Amino acid sequence: MKQFKRSFIFTLLAAFYTFAVFISGYWTRGQQQTGSTNFPILHEAYEILIQHAFKPIPTPPAIEYGMIRGMLQAYGDPHTIFLEPVQSELETNSLQGSYGGIGVRLGNDAQGHVILYPFQASPAYKAGVKEGDRLLMVGDLEISTENPIDDINAAIRGPVGQKVTLKIARAPDYSPTQISVKFEVIQLPSVSWHIDTDEKRLGIVEINIIATTTPDEVTHAVQDLTSRGVEAIVLDLRNNGGGLLDAGIDTARLFLKDGVVIEQQYRGEDIKKYEVDKPGLFVSLPMTILVNQNTASASEIIAGSLQVHKRAKLIGTPTYGKDTVQLVFNLRDGSSLHVTAAQWWIPGLEPSLGGHGLQPDISLSPEDTNSDNAIRTAIQVLFSSN
Repeated sequence: MKQFKRSFIFTLLAAFYTFAVFISGYWTRGQQQTGSTNFPILHEAYEILIQHAFKPIPTPPAIEYGMIRGMLQAYGDPHTIFLEPVQSELETNSLQGSYGGIGVRLGNDAQGHVILYPFQASPAYKAGVKEGDRLLMVGDLEISTENPIDDINAAIRGPVGQKVTLKIARAPDYSPTQISVKFEVIQLPSVSWHIDTDEKRLGIVEINIIATTTPDEVTHAVQDLTSRGVEAIVLDLRNNGGGLLDAGIDTARLFLKDGVVIEQQYRGEDIKKYEVDKPGLFVSLPMTILVNQNTASASEIIAGSLQVHKRAKLIGTPTYGKDTVQLVFNLRDGSSLHVTAAQWWIPGLEPSLGGHGLQPDISLSPEDTNSDNAIRTAIQVLFSSN
C-alpha cells in the first residue's frame, strides 16, 4: 500500500512538472509571437551592424530614437509620433501657456547671426539685453549659424529662480560681454485681438493654439473688445493646428447656450458626451469663424460645434479633418510618445470630420482665405443688413 502511495505521488508530481514545463514553453512562445521586448531579429541586425558597418555607429540615444521612429512608421498612424526632449519641452511649454525663461524673441541678421529681441520688462530686458544684441553663447552652448533654433530656444529656458549666463556682442564694435539673467515665468499668450481698422464695430480674436489658458484668454479678449464698442467678432482659427481637447471644448462652451459639443470614445470604453452645462458668456454676440486647410483638431471642435449649432458661419476653405485624441507619455530622458488613443465626433455633422474636414458655409479660394479678403467677407456677413 505504501509503495502504491509513493508511486502515485511520484506520478502526480511528474505530471504536474510536465504540465508546468508545457505551460511555460507555450507562454514563452506566445510572448515571442505577440511582440515581447526581446525582439531577437532587431538585436541580431544591430549586432551585425556593430560588427561589419564601415561608418561609425550612432551613439545612444540617437540610435534608439531611430528605432522608435521605425516602429511608429511600421505602426502606420500619422498622429502617433515621437518627440525628442527639446521638441517635447517646447511643445509642453506652448500647451501650458507659460514657461521658465528669460523673455526674448530670437531672430537672424543679414549674416545669419542669432539676434535677441527682449520683451518689455522681461528678465533679459531688466538684466541689460538690448534689441539687436548678437547671441554668442548660452551657458556652455556656443551659438553659431549651425545651431538648430529649437536647441537655442531650449537653452534660454530653465527652472524659475535659476540663472543663466549669456555671452553677447553689441553694435557697433561687437565686442563680447557677459550678462547673467534669472529665469522667470514667461507667459505664452495663445490669443491676440484687435478692432478692425475699417469696421470699428468688428473685433478680431485670433487663436494660434488651444492651450490650457485659451478659454480665459478668449473671455478676456471678448470682454475687452465689447467694452470698447465692438458689436460682433470674428474668431480667427486659420492655421491653428489644435492643442488640448478640454480647452477646445471649454472655448466652444463660451459661445453655446446648450447641447452637445462633442462625443468621444476610447478603445473598449463607453461613449462620453461633452455637453454645455449652462449658457456661455457670449451666446448672443454675433460672430463668424475663419478657417483654412491648417485648422485642425481642437480648433475644429470649436468651429464644428458652433457651425452645427448654427451659432456661427464658417468662412474659408475645408479644414484639415483630425478627429482623434493623442495621449502623451513622457519618457525617462525627457522625450515623449504621443499615442492615438481615442476618437471624437460632432453629433449632427455631415459629412463626418475625418477625411473630409469641416465644410465652410461661405467658401473662398485659398488665396482669399489667407488674406484680408476673408475679414472683408466676414464684415459683409455680419453687417450687410445694417
